Amino acid sequence: RDRIERRAERAGLKLPGEIVLRLSEYVELLRKWNARINLTGLDDKDRGLDRLIIEPLMAAEYLPQKGTAIDIGSGGGSPAIPLKLVSPGLFVRMVESKIRKAAFLREACRHLEISNVEVETGRYEALLSRPELHEAHDILTVRAVRMSPTSLRNLQAFVKPQGLLGLFRRSSAKDAEVPGVEPPLMVRSRHALVGALSSELVVLEKRSF
Repeated sequence: RDRIERRAERAGLKLPGEIVLRLSEYVELLRKWNARINLTGLDDKDRGLDRLIIEPLMAAEYLPQKGTAIDIGSGGGSPAIPLKLVSPGLFVRMVESKIRKAAFLREACRHLEISNVEVETGRYEALLSRPELHEAHDILTVRAVRMSPTSLRNLQAFVKPQGLLGLFRRSSAKDAEVPGVEPPLMVRSRHALVGALSSELVVLEKRSF
């Protein structure tokens, strides 16, 4: 708990005590499950905590605080769970293809008493065949290395017109542009997150033409 508070303060974030407590419970549960199955590369270094917790908390300032969100490849629950904890007005749908990771996500939500969440077990491509999920979300989040035009085209199908896609990724001086972005998507904004991780949030907007 103290480490989360210190890392948050270092990033300029002021967190209510209740949020810090729930985040620390999430990290502890993740450590226990991580000992049995490889959920994430979490370690005891500040770098791991920054990626797991601080990155999504900083990103929350630039993303909707209410509405419907879908997180792709939720894995160990970051960024979805930290975002949900600081944005209780969001309904969050987490998509995870691996059965054991999806089981962890359900247990984490139960343990932390998080409501208005849903865990979908399967690849996101399989969800494209479900019409009720088309243009059903205000925001989509994903940790991205590089997104091809095809991937972005598929992902934007889940997002409402004027909705947002939040790409968590590493930035570099070479990344003057975000590759793969084409209509109806456009880059709305870019935000540096954790300096030590060279991470950024790229916010794309889905325009209606």
